[in-house]
Amino acid sequence: MEAVMAESAAELGRRIANGLDPVEITEAALEKIASDRSSAFICALPDRALREAQASHRRQRTGDRAGLLDGVPVAWKDLIDLEGTVTTCASRTRDEKPAAEADAVMAHHASGAGLVSIGKTNLTEFAFSGIGLNPHWGTPRNPFGNDCPRAPGGSSSGSAVAVARGLTATAIGTDTGGSVRIPACFNGLAGFKSSEGRISLKGVAPLAPTFDTAGPLCRTVEDCILVDAALRDAQPPRLDPASLANATFLVPQNTPSSHREDAVSENLELVLRALRNAGAEVQRGKAQFFDAYAKTFSDHSQLTALEAYSTWCHVLRGPLAARMDPRVRDRMQTGTGLLPRLAMIWESRKREIKAFRDELGSRILLTPTVNHVAPAIGPLDANPEMHREINLRTLRLTMPGNWWRCCGLSLPSGTDDNGLPTGVLLTLPWGDDDRILAIGLAVERAIRTGTGSGQQELAP
Repeated sequence: MEAVMAESAAELGRRIANGLDPVEITEAALEKIASDRSSAFICALPDRALREAQASHRRQRTGDRAGLLDGVPVAWKDLIDLEGTVTTCASRTRDEKPAAEADAVMAHHASGAGLVSIGKTNLTEFAFSGIGLNPHWGTPRNPFGNDCPRAPGGSSSGSAVAVARGLTATAIGTDTGGSVRIPACFNGLAGFKSSEGRISLKGVAPLAPTFDTAGPLCRTVEDCILVDAALRDAQPPRLDPASLANATFLVPQNTPSSHREDAVSENLELVLRALRNAGAEVQRGKAQFFDAYAKTFSDHSQLTALEAYSTWCHVLRGPLAARMDPRVRDRMQTGTGLLPRLAMIWESRKREIKAFRDELGSRILLTPTVNHVAPAIGPLDANPEMHREINLRTLRLTMPGNWWRCCGLSLPSGTDDNGLPTGVLLTLPWGDDDRILAIGLAVERAIRTGTGSGQQELAP
């Protein structure tokens, strides 16, 4: 059963359809979570998980399964309400909060699809960091890299580590500036950031409401497609990969790259070679929308901080603020100076969203997900200024997608010499989610089968 949890969610679902007992799967997962010391989980949910697994087993016996994922374990970032549990947001400011009275809409839909809610996962406090450190519940331990403890990526740190360590088949995160895509990259996973509004956020603690989205962290793009559909109470679209023979990928030459590591660049080139081998066109050149965003970021980089401050000002202005991670608290407070310029910033954002869509056209934007591999935790914990600098560097290529209201998909692209994963990021305009997932299937296949790729198998 140990090996089962390292399978994709779809493969696990197929094995359940062929007779594998979902109760045994759930019991094995709960046992593994109980003995795990990675800080991936804030809490397990044995009573609920076993109840849902037993219901799945009954449906299995009667031939009335709710879908391919019926009986498959799922974990939830602890911003997401689950009935009877406190939504901690991984913050000690919420220790006295009452338990949620109902599931978040996405969790309700997932239960309807037969997914078994196994537990609540750790995160950066209030989901406000791209690195993933947490002083309250411990920083989830990235399973890659044996030289020293490595950052998990944030803010959906526990969700990524839980999947990468085989504690659950899939896990759900949220993404306000990269919080699904970055931990997917650092942990060698597929991470799907949905378009704003595609997955309901009712019952999810907000951070920056005009940037917040949700999505799954999975082993494969097929899993992303199936879990995304379950979260929306929708039928999965056809799982046929899009043809790359008619696809054009734009690789901008003016993205932030001053601190790009060699392995990231080398693995990007291997991916591009695999895409060309599959018949795709790769265009390199300057993208005006990146220059516009760079100016906006330089002038108004803390719009998410302003929204985060507005969301949590009742905590920041009171005595509970002393319980917060100072790195999170201080970053939230930086956005207040933008209030006089808010209307102007909003107009700029609307113009840039349209300009992005117009310039990109039918092409697919392709960049690295992050310009570096997972950084060592120790120096970041010891040096707040380094943490601030590396956090912004980590978010540099993912934040624009939230600004432009895009959907995005991060895929593993290989590893560096120390076995640390790198990733590539596909980005399309708002509403093109089904297209990016179909393209993602084809890109994933091209990466795995591309001749001369030389890429290493990702295994923690």
